[in-house]
Amino acid sequence: MVSDLLAPAAMLHLLGGLVLATLVHQDASLRGHHRPLALAAGTLVLGVLGAVGYYAVRERIGELPADVTRLRAPIGARTRDLFKGVLLIVGAFLCATAVVGLGANALVAAGVVARDTLEFRVVAAVLQFLGFGVGVGGYLLVTRDWDLVEVRVPTLRTVGLIAVGVVALVLAQIAIARLLTVLGISVAQNQVVVTGQQDPRYFLYMIPVAILLVGPFEELVFRGGVQGILRRTWGPSVAIVVASVLFGLVHWIALTGGGGSRIPYVTVAATLGLVLGYLYERSRNLLVPAVVHGLYNTVLFGAQYLSATGMG
Repeated sequence: MVSDLLAPAAMLHLLGGLVLATLVHQDASLRGHHRPLALAAGTLVLGVLGAVGYYAVRERIGELPADVTRLRAPIGARTRDLFKGVLLIVGAFLCATAVVGLGANALVAAGVVARDTLEFRVVAAVLQFLGFGVGVGGYLLVTRDWDLVEVRVPTLRTVGLIAVGVVALVLAQIAIARLLTVLGISVAQNQVVVTGQQDPRYFLYMIPVAILLVGPFEELVFRGGVQGILRRTWGPSVAIVVASVLFGLVHWIALTGGGGSRIPYVTVAATLGLVLGYLYERSRNLLVPAVVHGLYNTVLFGAQYLSATGMG
């Protein structure tokens, strides 16, 4: 039942509150704020309230499909599947690196694009996410585990879940961003944003890339692949949390700034990953988180374009 998911979700929310409270106290102290402890305590209270809220609504949401309530496997099987999940991520990134390197060099040699141009960066982004697909496709081909990734024809309920998911992610992003601003916590920037601020046209180019490639292929790796593997032996709750944490951590390499400013970004990405993971578990259809992810990035790129051009 959903209450099985809400229990670890509440604990994760509380843990997030503790982590954020620690970061707030450290940052406020370094900035010479006269009441760092009060800021940290306020942040922790928000985390506690969120955890209580999760628990309070545990009976009002409904049930997940019956086949996700499986008994957990022995520790050996769980460890093996955890290793598989991490290996899948590593393999996907290695394939992406190879596809970008070989593909970009070939296009440059053919005179299609020139290095250090906006077009080259867009092509590199396209190749990167195609590389993710190659990595997961290779895994499925080797293991012949074709049932791992679940894709179905969308229904009216699917469309409703997508709409709710996009709104939830955008509102969560706005709320978290404002909270971090009020608390004076500096957050690292994604390299995509840095590139777009130098040339706002990049944001416009990345909108179709986000919808057609970023959402589908990132979700293929983390929800379809990692979460699907872990669900079988760890259960849906742990699978969602672990896949989301790994999803947040891999963003570390795409950030600019010091380690202290990267931690809040990674935490936020992992938190948003929980929503995507829940949507996948709820629908058992990879199209749902893939479309939600793509549309969410589209909203962000659109807002960044308006801000960079002075229109927003």
